[in-house]
Amino acid sequence: MLLVMASILFGATLGFAVYEIAFIVKATDSDFWQYTIVGAENAEHDLQGLVNVTVYGPPSESDIDKQVAILEDVVNKKPDAIVISSTSSEAPSLILDEAYKQGIKIILIDNFVYDTGYNSFLATNNRVGGALAADKLVEYLKAAGKDLKGKIGLVSAMAGVQVLTDRDDGFKTRLAEIAPDLEVLPTIYVDNDISRAANATEDLLIAYDDLIGMFADNNHTGDGVARVIELQGLQDEVISVAYDSDPQEIDALRNGSLKALIVQDPHGMGYKGVMFAFMAINGEPLPEYFDTGVYV
Repeated sequence: MLLVMASILFGATLGFAVYEIAFIVKATDSDFWQYTIVGAENAEHDLQGLVNVTVYGPPSESDIDKQVAILEDVVNKKPDAIVISSTSSEAPSLILDEAYKQGIKIILIDNFVYDTGYNSFLATNNRVGGALAADKLVEYLKAAGKDLKGKIGLVSAMAGVQVLTDRDDGFKTRLAEIAPDLEVLPTIYVDNDISRAANATEDLLIAYDDLIGMFADNNHTGDGVARVIELQGLQDEVISVAYDSDPQEIDALRNGSLKALIVQDPHGMGYKGVMFAFMAINGEPLPEYFDTGVYV
């Protein structure tokens, strides 16, 4: 890929082409998406003036309609490429597919969108990530001397988002394999709101005396769960793991409110998303799917 990029850069530099790339994130209020923006801007810098990256996004991941409206405006501007992490796997399908048919290159990052043409999809294997979360939860339950019996709470950012569904399904499937006597309670959806995630955690603690673990499937849910665990001093009683690695989650990892974080590569998603868009514009072949990795 490096040789291909060097060849493209040399040829494009001779032609002084400047391509417009729209970079649309799920939310501007999240550290995770800010990291993807940094990655996109670094790619823009490395492409040495050959692309102009414009960043768009709604304030919150729960504002699906706002992101769709942003996408409509972007398509009307006819950029050369759109790199998008969609808040919904279905809502933008028609708009994206029409853009693709118009010749706009479409790079999906993080979350897949159904029923649309696209050039490449870059994402974490979230089923694997969910399974890793289950492995770490059981590891820390054992380290705390807990019997692998009792209730496990699952707090999810939003319903109907494939990336989150995959994480949760991966978690539940793996937990059933390695700790079948643990019962995962019905998923609580909190519209990606930290306060609602905290309230959900409090409600679970009140409702279930045998609650011994929690899984939060993104950074905002992780922040909410950790807040309650720390305030109530339950670091060694309710073992909690979460996805992502924003500053609040890292603080929670240090104080024991969260025992493990399942970490993605948001910078890499943003960086490679822009690079893949540039390659697609220049007619270079791309993988249909590119795994950006997941780590503990």
